[in-house]
Amino acid sequence: MIEARSINKVYEDGTEALKDISFSVKRGESCSIIGPSGCGKTTLLFIFSGLLRPTSGEAIINGEPARLPDMKDVALILQDYGLFPWKNVFENVAIGLEIRGIPGKEIKRTVDSLLKSLNLNGFEKYYPKQLSGGMRQRVAFARALALRPGILLMDEPLSSLDALSRENLQNFLLELWIENKITMLLVTHSIEEAVFLGKKIVVLSPRPGRVVKIVKNPDAGSIEYRDKEEFFEKCREVRQSVEAT
Repeated sequence: MIEARSINKVYEDGTEALKDISFSVKRGESCSIIGPSGCGKTTLLFIFSGLLRPTSGEAIINGEPARLPDMKDVALILQDYGLFPWKNVFENVAIGLEIRGIPGKEIKRTVDSLLKSLNLNGFEKYYPKQLSGGMRQRVAFARALALRPGILLMDEPLSSLDALSRENLQNFLLELWIENKITMLLVTHSIEEAVFLGKKIVVLSPRPGRVVKIVKNPDAGSIEYRDKEEFFEKCREVRQSVEAT
């Protein structure tokens, strides 16, 4: 469903961000991407979203090159939430549906259901500045999920949250993946988060980012995984791979 085919990215100023990136993610699989700061993780995610074009190589989504505007099955969630400050919670979640011309009654039904599932019901008329960081991030998730994407691309969406909020949203993402089998690609700096959420973990080298190892993580897929020895062993394996870069 997602495939990187020898992706290279060199910016106009000569900065080489990515070099010969190749890996694939099957339909319904969860994959984490981890590596040191500046290794091109966000660049790679933007290429998969169609916002950037590779200098060479191909990013493939559903068998086709990743290019806008043909990315209706893909949702992108950013670290800074990307909410419109002049729109309230309901309006922020509904905006994608409105753009697609979905009838008002269906929009209300979809948005109300999502807000309830994310414990945001009662905050429909609040504006982003009135919400905590964790609540703003949940609004961003609701807006993305309202479009019922088959693929969820996430660029460190939980990094600015406190530990408890982060863990709660990690649990939410895991349950979302289990229940809906959305294909997930997560960029993160957290080894524990990468191991908890990724059935596959792609480790990148310092810039220019290269794939140095793809770690299989078959035991991931339950909230109880955090408490098992296998989780800590896998974290050690990933940490060693990152430090070796």
